[in-house]
Amino acid sequence: MTPDLFGGLEDTTQRVEALAAGAVVLRAFAAADAHALLGALATVTARAPFRHMETPGGFRMSVAMSNCGALGWVSDRRGYRYAARDPDSDEAWPSIPPCLLRLAGDAAVQAGFPGFVPDACLINRYAPGTRLSLHQDRNERDFSAPIVSVSLGIPAVFLFGGLQRGDRSLRIPLFHGDVVVWGGPARLRFHSVLPLKEASHPLTGEYRVNLTLRKAG
Repeated sequence: MTPDLFGGLEDTTQRVEALAAGAVVLRAFAAADAHALLGALATVTARAPFRHMETPGGFRMSVAMSNCGALGWVSDRRGYRYAARDPDSDEAWPSIPPCLLRLAGDAAVQAGFPGFVPDACLINRYAPGTRLSLHQDRNERDFSAPIVSVSLGIPAVFLFGGLQRGDRSLRIPLFHGDVVVWGGPARLRFHSVLPLKEASHPLTGEYRVNLTLRKAG
């Protein structure tokens, strides 16, 4: 346990918490790699800067986004999709950093999904007050691979629902270094992030950085 800026202690004890069949939280799984991950991401976002994408309905997303990997998730008036090139620069997205690939594969193994090799990583940067609305991850071509979601920085509340939009959701506090993995029977569960509260973290300041790794192509 080490001091944090959330009014208490940041738990660095690694443990596994089951959410549902095929879904787990790996507490503090990425904590030891956080410095390396954030350093690698700084290189990625220097080439593919954060931006606020537009929804198909014409609204500006509150969460700032970037991507790395062979494919990047994008949104505009034409819809949600994966693209091989950054629409802002027309260049290929930066590669997924090796330290992140390794962490994602190890997390997937820990959750019971060996052989996971992601080709897409969506990088979301949340400021206090921003949120992510309830949705399914279904733009990928193959749902057999899991999703690995890494939380760094200030805490958030993750809502993990069922296979129908109206199903009741679990409320899961996520802290710096926590990793959520879901796949198999849980792969298409609805999920969201509640508006973030004001907070600060020594590595990310007033932001939460979320890395969502998928096999998209």
